[in-house]
Amino acid sequence: MHVEDFKSADTWRVFRIMAEFIEGFEILSKVGKAVSIFGSSRVKPNDKYYKMAEELAGMLVKEGYAIISGGGPGIMEASNKGAFKVGGESIGLNIEIPREQKPNKFIKTLLNFRYFFCRKVMFVKYASAYVVFPGGYGTMDEFFEALTLIQTKRINSFPVILVGEKYWKELVEWINGELVSRNYISKKDTNIFHVADTSQEVVEVIKKFYKKTLLLPAIPQLKNRFDSSAHSS
Repeated sequence: MHVEDFKSADTWRVFRIMAEFIEGFEILSKVGKAVSIFGSSRVKPNDKYYKMAEELAGMLVKEGYAIISGGGPGIMEASNKGAFKVGGESIGLNIEIPREQKPNKFIKTLLNFRYFFCRKVMFVKYASAYVVFPGGYGTMDEFFEALTLIQTKRINSFPVILVGEKYWKELVEWINGELVSRNYISKKDTNIFHVADTSQEVVEVIKKFYKKTLLLPAIPQLKNRFDSSAHSS
């Protein structure tokens, strides 16, 4: 395909993008409060973090949350499995990528996305918290995007929790050391995220956040965090 032919398809591409947003908004707006869980797609069911993600998802469902994952294997599967096993809402936001990602079998509500940015909006718009298990580039992408949106006040603050103190130790030290010492971020920016080592700690961080701020996870300020005129570009 010539470059000009590719560009000529842009107008039609807009309609596909719109369709992904509309479907996502239509379905997820009915969910209520939810937690988005991220982590490696490559961990196996015998991995300690797989087991922990499954346990945590079940605990969060019992606290009244739906679970949103990326829809694939690994930590995503574990999260959906934990929610599914206790009868909770188990949501998967699957993405079409060259290395085909098949939706895991524990999803109750499945949405398929062609565009990463549409999928990213769904993760953050309908989340009352982000829980980030050990993972690779995609996991870190979601983590740093949430920090950036909160830091720049493009969205209202919500809990962002790294799971696995040992795994994240050097990254956290680098953030607290290099970024703060060079004044690339302020010291208070390091309070945007938390580190937890157990499922119970994650639950407590979320509960403490909403108790402290006197906010309910499902209220309009959070569900419609992109709608504020103060946050529009």
